[in-house]
Amino acid sequence: MKIIFAGTPEFAAHTLAALLKTNHEIVAVYTQPDRKAGRGQKLTASAVKQLALEHDLPVYQPLNFKASTEEGLAAQHALADLDADVMVVAAYGLILPQAVLDTPRYGCLNIHGSLLPRWRGAAPIQRAIATGDNETGVTIMKMAAGLDTGDMMFKTICPIEANDTSATLHDKLALQGAEAICTVLASEQSLQKYLAEREVQDEALTVYATKLSKAEAHIDWSLAAVEIDRNIRAFNPWPVAFTPIDENHNLRVWNSVLSPLDASNKQAGEIIALDKNGVHVACGDQKAICITNLQWPGGKALNAVQINQTQKLTVGQIFA
Repeated sequence: MKIIFAGTPEFAAHTLAALLKTNHEIVAVYTQPDRKAGRGQKLTASAVKQLALEHDLPVYQPLNFKASTEEGLAAQHALADLDADVMVVAAYGLILPQAVLDTPRYGCLNIHGSLLPRWRGAAPIQRAIATGDNETGVTIMKMAAGLDTGDMMFKTICPIEANDTSATLHDKLALQGAEAICTVLASEQSLQKYLAEREVQDEALTVYATKLSKAEAHIDWSLAAVEIDRNIRAFNPWPVAFTPIDENHNLRVWNSVLSPLDASNKQAGEIIALDKNGVHVACGDQKAICITNLQWPGGKALNAVQINQTQKLTVGQIFA
């Protein structure tokens, strides 16, 4: 089949790499315009664009597909001229109007990192961890105009482990998503089968994964230990949990585990122990977490052994 692929970050690049190993023809790759990145703020191509160029695939980077704009309308016409059988979309980042969704022969298929209709929206991986879900997965859906509202065609299940961060869970789901779309697109007959058997989402079960903000990464030590630990892992690698150490500087907290130490009669945010495992901090429920990886301003992320070697923290110190 003739496939258009649309995606931008590393999550999507895994899928494009898998599709390149199939017998399908990738007729075009759509990705977001190059963005400034790094300290030098140099224009940087997305992970998907870099992979596409390595394989000499045509790359399109429209700002939008709005029929109300000259560029958007031109983008719609260019996509239609590709005469594709199906369009595969994974973390693309642009809204696709109905005219685009209807252009490929079999429509547009989206790879979403959750078990829909739970966690529609921008941050499904992070919200699943922060909420304490035991499992998540990938849903392949036929796209509709609404936000992640399309009919579901195929699902995979992925357990969420106690030590999973958004980074580790992202990598697991990226692999599952690539495998799942290849299953659906194993042949034209396979695609027709999954389309015929697709399931409408139950709106009563819908939960939205709202976009992350830097502000919510501020650790609230009055919360229960299990909530704080989940938030720290959910905000790795972005926006990264933090706790102030003075008026102008924050400690970035990259990872943690639940601590076995007793935090009874300790103040929330108080360091109750420093050992080979990390920094044990009391939480609002008289239990504790153990910070295993943190970063001082201007420094590199340090593991538990390195944290102790700095001797910058002391037992009895209280995080705000």
